[in-house]
Amino acid sequence: MKLNTVETYKLNILNDPDAKTVYCEDVRKFNLDDDEKLGNIDALIFGFPCNDYSVVGKHKGLEGTYGPLYSYGVHVLKRYQPKVFVAENVGGLTSANQGEAFIQILKALQEAGYTLTPNFYKFEQYGVPQMRHRIIIVGIRNDLAEKGIKFHVPAPTTPNPSNYKTAGEALTNPPIPADAPNNEMTHHNKRTVDMLNYIPEGGNAWSLSIPEELRLHVKGAKLSNIYKRLTFNKPSYTVTGSGGGGTHMYHWSENRALTNRERARLQTFPDDYVFVGGKESVRRQIGMAIPPEGMKHVLMAVLKTFAGVDYPSVEPTERLQPEILFNVSGSEVANLVKH
Repeated sequence: MKLNTVETYKLNILNDPDAKTVYCEDVRKFNLDDDEKLGNIDALIFGFPCNDYSVVGKHKGLEGTYGPLYSYGVHVLKRYQPKVFVAENVGGLTSANQGEAFIQILKALQEAGYTLTPNFYKFEQYGVPQMRHRIIIVGIRNDLAEKGIKFHVPAPTTPNPSNYKTAGEALTNPPIPADAPNNEMTHHNKRTVDMLNYIPEGGNAWSLSIPEELRLHVKGAKLSNIYKRLTFNKPSYTVTGSGGGGTHMYHWSENRALTNRERARLQTFPDDYVFVGGKESVRRQIGMAIPPEGMKHVLMAVLKTFAGVDYPSVEPTERLQPEILFNVSGSEVANLVKH
């Protein structure tokens, strides 16, 4: 999957499948001090793995395998001192380790020499047809912040729920071309198709309309997104990159899972963006991505900040600010950062 992701990047972003300027290595083994490879860095965008912070996972936080990987981003900030960084993670980051993980990460980023603006973004408020909520931390190097360069959170473009872009709109307007890449259908067994036939729009595997003989009997598992259908006139639920049977997202009326191209539409990738790799690798690439339409607003705000151009903005999420979190006791952290 990692190699496929790099090939996807080179093909679509660099327009050069043979580009030699992209490296795919374990960050724990990669030489981050190699100036010849990395050169000068003006801006750093990184998303340390969310597996250990996601509410869907085991929520190990800093004690997990991936939780501590943010420290490699911190190392790059200290070593190369880029003007700005943008770091992204799931909303569950704030509650991992009773809220202490988030505070530790903010302190490390601040001590690297940056003025921070963390914010809890709801991407459905930025034109994304999906209920996708993420923490994004923008850091401006201290010497620049002292000169008046201050990042402001871009104002939502669709703050009113009645104006949210819906799943139905995203997948039907315009229709997906018949020859669109990454649009292969999933082959379901008869039992799954029969069960889906009884699940209403917006319903899931525990809908009461499903006959007893077709119901799932999985002890302790009643996740709302298991065999959950989309609702045509609402944003979709969160597109994910992993999970077994029943987690592939399901059409509001047709008895089938979404194709990867449909998931990519919900993530706001254009139809000509080709994902490299097998079907499950492509699914992971799509589910683990930041929606381009949502990230565009954050990055445009960064560019306008440095260009001295005003733009509509809102106050950042108050409870996530360092000046508040660094002044509360450990017992208060979990309640303060709770969404």
